[in-house]
Amino acid sequence: MKDFLYANRVICYTLGVLAFLVLFYFFFFNPPADFPVGAVVKIEQGSTLRSVSLELKQARIIRSRLAFEAFVILLGKEKGVVRADYYFESKLPVWSVAERIAKGEHYMAPIMVTIPEGFDILQIADTFVSKLTNFNKSEFLLDAAELEGYLFPDTYFFFKTDTETDVIKSMRANFEKKMLTVKPDVALSGKTEKEIIIMASLIEGEAKGESDQIFISRILWKRISIGMPLQLDVSPETYKTKGLPKRPINNPGITAIKAALYQYAEPSPYLFFIYDRNDNIHYGKNFSEHQANIRKYLK
Repeated sequence: MKDFLYANRVICYTLGVLAFLVLFYFFFFNPPADFPVGAVVKIEQGSTLRSVSLELKQARIIRSRLAFEAFVILLGKEKGVVRADYYFESKLPVWSVAERIAKGEHYMAPIMVTIPEGFDILQIADTFVSKLTNFNKSEFLLDAAELEGYLFPDTYFFFKTDTETDVIKSMRANFEKKMLTVKPDVALSGKTEKEIIIMASLIEGEAKGESDQIFISRILWKRISIGMPLQLDVSPETYKTKGLPKRPINNPGITAIKAALYQYAEPSPYLFFIYDRNDNIHYGKNFSEHQANIRKYLK
């Protein structure tokens, strides 16, 4: 009888322990029943482990903040939570969530966005609106209003949840990086960086091919040197006043910047240029030659 009672106690204790472990797993380790599959959680720069666990709890990604924090600490990342937008494509146990956050495994495929040379801020905004979910066009245009010319055209990779702030930060950083290659020459040129960028934007707007940029650069600098208005269709301001416009009209690429920088001092025998209907360029040394080119190639 004693053996029977003892065996029953063992069975009860075992079942009790198993029940406790199941309940413990369910309440601490198992993902919440209403886990939002497909959710994206943004972890900001400088977030603490406590603030991250609270955010994940509120987003219904984890059941237990204590369990999540314990696993992150075990992984040695309690002071190094990685800033990112984390995509949860399926229900995950708390240790998987902790490992993902600790290692910065956001599971979001980057989106490739190409900004062509010569795009202005409005064209850039329109490009990103269709690509990034959280991109605010109005805010971008407001923040980038004084950055025309200084957002470098290039191919970028962003996450779908990136904002206009992320876009500006990346494009500005890229501009500064590209300019490092020519900054010494800017300093020696006798021109300011702003003047070079403004001229490059005009060249970018007028030229229909990179091979024409050097010749157009020489012509435009020559016009300025003799006090002749630039008179460019891409910038109506240049018909009203002499010299460069007050600000860039678009965001030029490095080839146009180099054309503006390296060629302004080289004299050109020409003062005029036109493109025919096949986008071939024709030069004129004076107004008479220019008029003759117009009659020959455009009429």
